[in-house]
Amino acid sequence: MNAEIFGEWLRRRGHRVIEACGSFWFEQAHRVFQAFPYHWLIHPEEHALQEMLRHYGMITARYSTPLDAPYGLRSYHAIYEAPEYNLEMLSKWTRKNVRRGLSQCRIEPITFERLATEGWLLQCDTLARQGRYGAITRPIWERLARSAANLPGFEAWGALVGQELAAAVIVFPMVDAYYLLYQSSRTDLLSARPNNALCYVLTHDLLSRPGTRMILYGLHSLDAPTSVDEFKFRMGYSPKPVRQRAVFHPAAAPLINRFSHTLLRAVSGILPYSPLLAKAEGMMRFYIQGKLTLAQQPIPGIRVEGHERTD
Repeated sequence: MNAEIFGEWLRRRGHRVIEACGSFWFEQAHRVFQAFPYHWLIHPEEHALQEMLRHYGMITARYSTPLDAPYGLRSYHAIYEAPEYNLEMLSKWTRKNVRRGLSQCRIEPITFERLATEGWLLQCDTLARQGRYGAITRPIWERLARSAANLPGFEAWGALVGQELAAAVIVFPMVDAYYLLYQSSRTDLLSARPNNALCYVLTHDLLSRPGTRMILYGLHSLDAPTSVDEFKFRMGYSPKPVRQRAVFHPAAAPLINRFSHTLLRAVSGILPYSPLLAKAEGMMRFYIQGKLTLAQQPIPGIRVEGHERTD
């Protein structure tokens, strides 16, 4: 099963992987777990969730659940489900940028070794543009890329300007979907529109492969700016409405409230480049807002019109 291969990739990177509550889970950070496959919408029984948290010593866990579930932050998955994909389906600005990218970039598979080495600069530039300095270190990035090298299904693709790697992404087939993971790009080559070209060519290619039902371009992030997903939606992807739920260990849950969240946000403001604090703030926000009804929650704001971004 593809999920088991994906789980092996996570294990090679040093993450603990378990199977419980009708899904797989990996330890994203110390005692912080994320469910996968990412596009699965699960609805675990409450007692089973609490037992999982206790049994595996989890502080918190996050998963996606249907929009009609009783708990969870109003959220989305960035996906493409239509059977066809072409330039005419995109806006005028996006078509212009895709054409520029196709004229200046060469889209092709690359080795995971190249992704591990040359891709590090792309990661640094991308995280800097997003204001997420330090979200990943070089050793972790190199291990992430090299761990996929000989696993079935994993592919690395790049957009090249001349011989320079301008953008890159990891591709993986998960059950009936394809995942686009860790897309990144060099700031000094953005004028060649490598992200637009890479996304367009890969989306077109993946849809032509047998058995493709959808392409997942990512989840509503805990800490990334909305501009990350705005680019995806301008490229024709859609925000599939879901709820993302964060649950906390019974011993920790009473400590998670609006006061503690406000305090953590204040600390995060003093230390804005701490990925740990950013993720913790996101989990607390998902937990607190996720207890509200859908009517009490705002719809995630995504701006897709206007000037075309390339990052």
